[in-house]
Amino acid sequence: MLKTLKFWIKENRERVKLPKGVQDVLPVHSIYEDGIFLVRRGGMFGENKYSKTFKFTDINYAVASREDKEKMFLDYSELLNSLDSGATAKLTIRARRLSKADYEANILIPMANDGLDKYRRELNAMLLKKVTESNAIVLDKMVTVSVCKKNIDEARAYFTRWVQIWCPTSHSLVPNVWSWT
Repeated sequence: MLKTLKFWIKENRERVKLPKGVQDVLPVHSIYEDGIFLVRRGGMFGENKYSKTFKFTDINYAVASREDKEKMFLDYSELLNSLDSGATAKLTIRARRLSKADYEANILIPMANDGLDKYRRELNAMLLKKVTESNAIVLDKMVTVSVCKKNIDEARAYFTRWVQIWCPTSHSLVPNVWSWT
């Protein structure tokens, strides 16, 4: 009995192949100029698997009214239903520390030499104070949509249609979506 158990464990042990480089870990065959990745060639029915990542801005669900929360829930349901049955979506949240150069370039208001610079300096000073009091961590939110299609043209059409459905003006759930290229 013990020999049989040892044999069974040995036979069912998963074989691990150690990667020799980054290319062995990341399943990317091609990257197109519009940000679409070919991640698998010739799947079950000869279809290729394509992925594209979209970055989006956040919403504050906690302070939303009941009607807004219901609208967000319905929009989320519509988002899930807008994906093909064979499509997958992965949510990525990346926490990173905001550098001073990033902060100054993206958040501080530039001076315009129009007589209102004293207000801009005051507001920038308040913003700098807030950032130095906090830990200055920024969360980047991205969704990666993967779909199996016959060729890159079908994949492009799918991702274009998906972005048109989720344009920034139509949904409360995703106030701002743009392609990660």
